[in-house]
Amino acid sequence: MAALSVGMVAAEASGDLLAASVLRGLGDGGPVEARGIGGPAMSATGFDAWWHIDALSVRGYLEVLRAYPRLLRMRNSLRDRLIAWRPQLFLGVDAPDFNLGLETALRAQGLRTVQFVGPQIWAWRRERIDKIRAAVMHTLLVFPFEQEIYDQAGLPATYVGHPLADVIDPQPDPTPARQALELPVSATVVALLPGSRPAEIQYLAEPFLRTAVWLAERRPEIHFLLPAAGARLYERLRDLIAGGRWPKVRLTLLSGRSHEALAACDAALVASGTATLETALIGRPMVIAYRMPWLSYRIMLGKAYLPWIGLPNILCRDAVVPEFIQDRATPQAMGQALLRQLDDAAERERIGARFAELHGQLRRGCAGRAATMLRELADG
Repeated sequence: MAALSVGMVAAEASGDLLAASVLRGLGDGGPVEARGIGGPAMSATGFDAWWHIDALSVRGYLEVLRAYPRLLRMRNSLRDRLIAWRPQLFLGVDAPDFNLGLETALRAQGLRTVQFVGPQIWAWRRERIDKIRAAVMHTLLVFPFEQEIYDQAGLPATYVGHPLADVIDPQPDPTPARQALELPVSATVVALLPGSRPAEIQYLAEPFLRTAVWLAERRPEIHFLLPAAGARLYERLRDLIAGGRWPKVRLTLLSGRSHEALAACDAALVASGTATLETALIGRPMVIAYRMPWLSYRIMLGKAYLPWIGLPNILCRDAVVPEFIQDRATPQAMGQALLRQLDDAAERERIGARFAELHGQLRRGCAGRAATMLRELADG
């Protein structure tokens, strides 16, 4: 059997995991030759990374503007290499700001283009509908409510479920994770997840650590876990916590192992993004926070349509867990919200029940369904 040739682009750690799940699903149906931009999870499946995923780890309008010349050169070079290779299919994984333009150029050259994880036109920037129509022949959706939106817009799309819901066990027993992380089984544990991009670490790491100090001053028995997404961010966080700047905090810095940290914790402080969904699928209460440059925030605020930024709240259509954005993301506010979750067993049970229901809605065998659809699209 000839190998299915697939060009792919993922742009951050979460996209790397999503893309890797699809590659494994494709591999179950026969040989696959995949090339493009990806990370370690994709490479572990045999993916040929022409560029590493870190090259696209940029977030916010100002940051993108500064990096735009480099990103444009990269996208043009990638476009030319893909056109010369002419894979049977190109799959863009999330990252619509990068992928939609690339997909439009590839489709104009006769390549079949698919987007996995539809641009969030339900949350902001509905003007992207026309861009999606021009860029891709089909969109694979990971949230159930998106199907109606895409159908009404006349955009070919299929809901395939969310791959994280297939691989994450709902509400795991914290004991094995605590033992693996060498924590007391009976400890109170809080996980800190300030993001997977350098800009997020820049704006959120210190507020998260100051929140840990605020909590430790009131509950010195709390253990804090700080998982770093990748070696570069591990070094950056290690430098940040070196030198005794946080003397009252029982803090363990981890290289990766975010799912273990979430399984081990009683509650988590999480940067808005895919990590909030991971936390919800594991069934842990959380406080969601985000900070970015002021101008980037004002621009994004003007394009938003929903009252929430965290995926768990958006998917549940309710303020299930608190959110603190920009100036509201203070150590005291975030610390008080975490204390309420730690101290209120009924509240933790309520949150866990909502997240268990969400887990069931998203668990659909995504990798297999996506792989089947991709092979059908590749065959025309």
